[in-house]
Amino acid sequence: MASSNFVAEHSFSVEGKSWVLNSPDPPGFLQKILHSIKKNVASDSQKKHSPSARVLALLTTIFPVLTWGRNYKPSKFKNDLIAGLTLASLSIPQSIGYAGLANLDPQYGLYGSVVPPLIYSVMGTSQELAIGPVAVVSLLISSMISKLVDPAADPVSYRKLVFTATFFAGTFQALFGILRLGFLIDFLSHAAIVGFMAGAAIVIGLQQLKSLLGISHFTTKTDVVSVLEAVVNSLRTSWYPLNFVLGCSFLIFILITRFIGKKKKKLFWLPAISPVISVIISTLIVYLTRADEHGVKIIKHFKGGLNPSSLNQLEFNSPHLGEVAKIGFICATIALTEAVAVGRSFASIKGYNLDGNKEMLAMGFMNIAGSMSSCYVTTGSFSRTAVNVSAGCESAVSNIVMAITVFISLQVMTKLLYYTPLAILASIILSALPGLIDYNEAYHIWKVDKVDFLACAGAFFGVLFASVEIGLLVAVGISFGKLILNSIRSDVEELGRLPGSDIFCDKAQYPGVLDVSGVRVIRLNSGSFCFANANPIKERITSYLTEKDQATIGIILDMSNVMSIDSSGIVALEEIHKKLVSRNVHLAIANPRWKVIHKLKIVCGLGVNVTKT
Repeated sequence: MASSNFVAEHSFSVEGKSWVLNSPDPPGFLQKILHSIKKNVASDSQKKHSPSARVLALLTTIFPVLTWGRNYKPSKFKNDLIAGLTLASLSIPQSIGYAGLANLDPQYGLYGSVVPPLIYSVMGTSQELAIGPVAVVSLLISSMISKLVDPAADPVSYRKLVFTATFFAGTFQALFGILRLGFLIDFLSHAAIVGFMAGAAIVIGLQQLKSLLGISHFTTKTDVVSVLEAVVNSLRTSWYPLNFVLGCSFLIFILITRFIGKKKKKLFWLPAISPVISVIISTLIVYLTRADEHGVKIIKHFKGGLNPSSLNQLEFNSPHLGEVAKIGFICATIALTEAVAVGRSFASIKGYNLDGNKEMLAMGFMNIAGSMSSCYVTTGSFSRTAVNVSAGCESAVSNIVMAITVFISLQVMTKLLYYTPLAILASIILSALPGLIDYNEAYHIWKVDKVDFLACAGAFFGVLFASVEIGLLVAVGISFGKLILNSIRSDVEELGRLPGSDIFCDKAQYPGVLDVSGVRVIRLNSGSFCFANANPIKERITSYLTEKDQATIGIILDMSNVMSIDSSGIVALEEIHKKLVSRNVHLAIANPRWKVIHKLKIVCGLGVNVTKT
């Protein structure tokens, strides 16, 4: 194909053509990564400063506390102290419950409310986000790692894999932030997250039946059918009604306090401390009545004290290393998605921007540090963040207060919780689940986009009737399929000029537009001109010229929407050109993107005679 005939000569001068076609080659993948790292590390303004100033600027970038800490006023500490203490009163019972959900001893949930919040408070950019274990990630840990090692048969090996998965989760999160790969978490669309969270909430609720009914032997599977079968089989043999009575009584109490807190904003502290009140009262009831001798399941002894080092428990020589890395990636993605969504929603209310890449970096380093200090994957919790905001937090200092309070509790309270019934922890977890099920948003998704709702429903039913991994896979598959279809769809439209302007619009959408004499203007609405849509696009373009059409002397192909082109797309352009030449019709390409020009120059040997119109 002759390059000089590929595009019709139009209004640009030779200098203009040369300027377009002699532009430098676009950066390669490696160059983009290096540029991204440099952009994260230092800005252009920093390069002009002295080495010491640049080091300080780098430290300020990595540790935002160096920025907001200089402006922190003692008057704010009162509010942060109240918020932190309120937060701790909710975090302590929740963390113990979530540790049980993750098939770990109670102290490991509390450990996750000490080290990670301290790391986040100096590296994170959110002023309100409350860090600690969350229900969904706890479910992910237990459901996936239990398939590799039975936590009941070999709790030590299970715990080692949990810490290793946490290390991988933190590493992936840090890499996302350093390489600016935050777009990866966007493959889990909003609709998929809504469905996944709702399905996970129901699965978590069903898992609590073990503690709520006092069942000793329970299934490790998470699907609804297996859980209900385990419950029915246990009801036929042995279960203890006192657990159910105790758990339901305090669940009703917690829900009532939450209702009161919503009605009267001044009593925001009541639903926040109701879990602790439930733990204290129920523990006293069991201790005084010796209910544990009548079938009530209790926590019993668990280890307190400072977070022990778990560095020597990270297993990089395990035969399950590949699976553990995959689990770490899934946990990293879900944890980031939840934390960033929660952080951004509250940041928008307070009127400031949340730096997504810094958040990923902070999450990554806090989970890496957590994996070395006996913590499993932690992230930002919506329920605890809402309590933090309601309590009047001013900064991340509330996280520091909470961490110190939990640490003190680990020193002095572990023996006092010996008689705490497991049914109470189940009721605390159950009370937090309604916030994960968003009926209104699911209905809104259904009204707006049926394909999006399909991803939502796929995630929901996949988690409910198969497994957490299947639910995620279905949701990502549907979302990814929709993305591919949208990016490669062979949508071609003919444009016309709006009367009295130089603006060109779709003829189908704006029937009143004017034709350009002798010229057809056609726009490609596909993001990629590739093997998947090359033939349909070629057929659509050539179909505009019929045998009787003698008036058209040129076709202008608007490729401003086409971000990339492959060899199949270039071959299709060549065939379009040949067919048009056979009818004495010129072809012009308007607004080709940088990568498209680069590919055309390489494959077709385009020179300065090619015109951009």
